Amino acid sequence: MAEIVGVLYGGPSIEREVSIHSAQAVQGALEATGMTVCGIDVDPGNIAEQLRDAKITYAFNVCHGQFGEDGHLQAVLDNLGIPYSGSGLLASALAMDKWRCKRIWQRAGLPTTQGMLLRSGQSTASLPDMGWPRFVKPNHGGSSLGVGRVGNEQELQEAIARAFALDAEVLVEAAVAGRELTVAIVANEALPAIIIEPQGDFYDYHAKYLAQDTRYLLPSGLPRERERMLQDLALQAFLEIGGEGWGRVDFLLDAEEQPFLLEVNSVPGMTSHSLVPMAAKARGWNFGELCLRIMAAKGEQKHG
Repeated sequence: MAEIVGVLYGGPSIEREVSIHSAQAVQGALEATGMTVCGIDVDPGNIAEQLRDAKITYAFNVCHGQFGEDGHLQAVLDNLGIPYSGSGLLASALAMDKWRCKRIWQRAGLPTTQGMLLRSGQSTASLPDMGWPRFVKPNHGGSSLGVGRVGNEQELQEAIARAFALDAEVLVEAAVAGRELTVAIVANEALPAIIIEPQGDFYDYHAKYLAQDTRYLLPSGLPRERERMLQDLALQAFLEIGGEGWGRVDFLLDAEEQPFLLEVNSVPGMTSHSLVPMAAKARGWNFGELCLRIMAAKGEQKHG
């Protein structure tokens, strides 16, 4: 039977638009290598039939956010016996759940930001003293959608209300004054670190996908040993939740360049603005080679 790669994208997530752009880039790159590729706009209620009808032999998943990145799509693929890119069900669910991912890192002794989870209806009186500013974000989600930086109690309450409109759980975190940094993982390799310098308060959706003035320092400018330490920490954080294949680990660096883990992206963006392709290019891989390495990576990287 001929090999058919299905590029899975879209779905019900608020990250749908980003996913469509990722899929266009990946499908074009794979077709350029001579592969037979079909795009599948994921319909959660009909996905098993979509996959069977397409007769795909491999799934390249760029369905970001809800359903595609939280373990649900991975469960369907596992049930159908279709191999796929990226992490499995459990690691995907943990990566999407910022609070429970943070708790695993804390128990493993890895550095992460101070935070607390709020559930719908829960008072902010239970929050510990974190000082100001703080960050408020939906506990499940990506692309910085629904994330707010707040400097006082009124802004906190308003940001929490906005985040609850997107998720039943909201994470409130202490801000770390410093720089934002990310490290991509492909198989067992941590790619060059990227320091991100948005022109606004933080690296929000606009800075990620729309702005033309966000600066990306690559090479990072960090001392070599420092960057290697951060790459090792990123890989350790990824493996700690059972990550496989590929992903991206986001940090904050404080004024003393000490790292604080923020989150794992188990299905990172693959658009023209995205960070994993940027890091891969610095590593010497073109976009097509990156896609092929992602496809080959599953199974090479084992849980720690």
